[in-house]
Amino acid sequence: MFIIMVIGGACGLGGLITKEGTKQLSKVELHIVNPLLIFMSYQTELNKKLLKGLAWSFGLAVLSFAAAIVLATLLIPKKRPDFEIERFASIYSNCGFIGIPLINGIYGQEGVLYLTAYITLFNLLVWTHGYMLMKGKRDLSAFLNALKNPSVIAVIVGLTCYLTGLRLPSVPAASLDYITGMNTPLAMLIAGAIASQTNFLKAMQNSGIYIVCGMKLLLVPAACYGLMRLTHAPELVVMTLTIASACPVATTGTMFAVLFDKKPERCSEFFAVTTVLSGFTLPILTAVCTKLY
Repeated sequence: MFIIMVIGGACGLGGLITKEGTKQLSKVELHIVNPLLIFMSYQTELNKKLLKGLAWSFGLAVLSFAAAIVLATLLIPKKRPDFEIERFASIYSNCGFIGIPLINGIYGQEGVLYLTAYITLFNLLVWTHGYMLMKGKRDLSAFLNALKNPSVIAVIVGLTCYLTGLRLPSVPAASLDYITGMNTPLAMLIAGAIASQTNFLKAMQNSGIYIVCGMKLLLVPAACYGLMRLTHAPELVVMTLTIASACPVATTGTMFAVLFDKKPERCSEFFAVTTVLSGFTLPILTAVCTKLY
């Protein structure tokens, strides 16, 4: 992922991916690749034994995001000039791009199945609460328009197919798998192209970077873990969602910032710095939380 991001940065510096290009690629990622990834994640066989764990995952995902939203709202006041992007960065993690391969490597397919619950709620919230937060428009019409987004529709259609046993034939399924395979590399290329304009020394001079890093990498996942432990849910479910909440800042925030002209360079700073630091915080957090069980 880091190598792909570096390539994206080189493309940005070399002019192969322009600012307008990042905006167009962001639209492809957000409106085509992401929805197909969500839909295809539900194209698996229904297992009654895992269904209970999936139900736990949905419930704990709601608890996790509620805790993150409350913490971000209380600890990042509106008087801060960039409070919208700081709150967004503190709440929404890179649970798809980084979370899927990470969870698959640690817990295998069962962990990935539980992660889909978190990703599902992420997409529902990021295209409603997150979308309106970044756009700065919270009226009812904006909420209804957000619900019509392809990613939200993909959640509804995908879950319906999963529960009813509807599966795509092998040929179209294989074609869509090729597109969903673009998810991580395309997102990393976009982030790298935008991050190529990031000055890390300058980024560290902004107080917002310390707030976001502390919230996203430490405080939010710790709070989520503590609340989930109170429910006595299965360990695998709790650990999967804890890791998902501890992933670095979502690249979706950078894409939204490009679309809404909300300081995409600042969002890319949040993404770049938290991604680097997560290489240290994620192993430590996982080891500590696992030892506490």
